Amino acid sequence: MAVGALIGAYQEDDSGALRALLPLSGRTLIEYQVRCAAAAGTAPIVVVVERVPQALQDAFERLRLDGIGVIPVSEVQEAVSRFEAGASILLIGDGIAPTADLVASLSAEPEPIVLTVPDDEAHEAFERIDAQTRWAGVAVVDAHLLGSTAAMLGDWDLQSTLLRRAIQEGALRMPAEQGAEPILVERAEDLDNFQRRLFEASRGARTDWVSRYLLPRIEEFATEQLMESPVRPAWLIWVALALTLGGAFCFFRGWLGAGLAMLAASTPLDLVASRLGTLRLRPLSPRMASRLALDPAAGAALLALSWWEVRGGHGWGALLAAAATIAFVEAARLEKAGFPPDADLWLFSRRSAIFFAIPFAIAGAWTPYLVALLIYATVSFFVIQHARHSQLS
Repeated sequence: MAVGALIGAYQEDDSGALRALLPLSGRTLIEYQVRCAAAAGTAPIVVVVERVPQALQDAFERLRLDGIGVIPVSEVQEAVSRFEAGASILLIGDGIAPTADLVASLSAEPEPIVLTVPDDEAHEAFERIDAQTRWAGVAVVDAHLLGSTAAMLGDWDLQSTLLRRAIQEGALRMPAEQGAEPILVERAEDLDNFQRRLFEASRGARTDWVSRYLLPRIEEFATEQLMESPVRPAWLIWVALALTLGGAFCFFRGWLGAGLAMLAASTPLDLVASRLGTLRLRPLSPRMASRLALDPAAGAALLALSWWEVRGGHGWGALLAAAATIAFVEAARLEKAGFPPDADLWLFSRRSAIFFAIPFAIAGAWTPYLVALLIYATVSFFVIQHARHSQLS
């Protein structure tokens, strides 16, 4: 069954501005709500507004640039016309901040359902349903109910009336899980804890010792600074790829310190990009071309370094060591298919190979580095192979 979304954006906060425009993770609350609905696969996404100030128009434009279509409506009948007959409608209340997982699970419900919270002091700002429960701000209703409600609405509030009619028609009531309840936002401060929860939840798997122990502070700082900027996650991946290829070029020309610095600068960028994508509910595709190109580009940098060492009179062993390292890394990648990404932090990775070079670079021992890297890659391969065979036996 088709599922659309209806989101309210007309109530004001204590300062007289729209609640929908309160800041959340570098964007606005309405953008977060729309992205939650889009991530759950709902379409169309209709936003009920009384007026569209420039800040709200800018928010809609940012969503459209990310490929998320939004339909603002000010007339109830126009909202009705946007949904197919027989469709379900995901209803997100004005000023409600739910988790993306909650929105996804509700939108998959086959029958009308109303999310509830207890009628207690902690939830007194939520709309009361009866003496025991209040509406948590998220529900799924039938499109025909929206049409019939619009026909008799008059001056009543659309979402409140729709909620009450859904309950009268027997919609299932589902209590929100404690700790995962939506937040009703009346002022900017109400979003502080929710934003911190989103920020912490955006941390991805740190799959090697560099990302686990050396880069977290850089990753956290960069993510916090960039989440309020217009920078797109994909741009960071392209920058990481450009730095890696730049490092390869520097190695080829013999600018070894500069090459290593460029490679080291590239290491946190894909981590930050992944977190920004998660925060904006637009996760990066694992098949993204620039992302897939990072490891081959790092391999090119390794070959460029070994070629420079050969030209410097260190013999063809340096080039053979680099080529063998790449072969063992690729073999390990194939053997590791199906394993958890953080199965062993200490095995070979692009980031660990880059930081492994630093003590050798300080000593000016680049050929020994290539030999040590070959040993590192070889040991990693046999560890993975042993784990694979143990798993199969």
